[in-house]
Amino acid sequence: MARPSVADERREQIIAATFRTIAEYGVSATTLDRIATTAGMSRGHVRHFVGNRDALLIDAARAFYTEGGQTSAILPESITELPDALDYLFGEEFIASTSENAIVLGFVELSRSTPEIAEVLTEAYLDTQTRIDAMLAAAHPDARPDARADAAVTVLSTALGNVFLEEFSHDPDRPARSRRMIEALLGTL
Repeated sequence: MARPSVADERREQIIAATFRTIAEYGVSATTLDRIATTAGMSRGHVRHFVGNRDALLIDAARAFYTEGGQTSAILPESITELPDALDYLFGEEFIASTSENAIVLGFVELSRSTPEIAEVLTEAYLDTQTRIDAMLAAAHPDARPDARADAAVTVLSTALGNVFLEEFSHDPDRPARSRRMIEALLGTL
């Protein structure tokens, strides 16, 4: 079996350091120097293995939103049923103020000025919306396709809204209230 190249190992190490740096300092303070320090390398080594900061952040976004070789990191691939998706999207783990959510918010911020990152996020969110729509089709086979599509958008938008609101306004009842409203909506399908 072939061993991964040193360059591949270093890229993975640098991307992991990029995630830690974004989570700890925010995306605007994520510099090559800070990433290099976190990775335990010189800035020159970081540039050698990944190029400039912009290229690194694009690669990091692609790595963050990839699971099993496919872009889709919002819902874990193991979630295939609607009740499990709702448990996850409206559960404490999803909305918790974690380093993972800090990284997501950093990539959202970058997507405003970096089209390649906006494309990665758009693909991940559209994939999640499509998966939710498929789960809705299985749970509500008689529902109109346009109503399911609308519900899928609403489920995802509401779940993401909870994440963003949690960053500055903790309300322990918000996820449960949001889920009740989503379940009421889904009951109309």
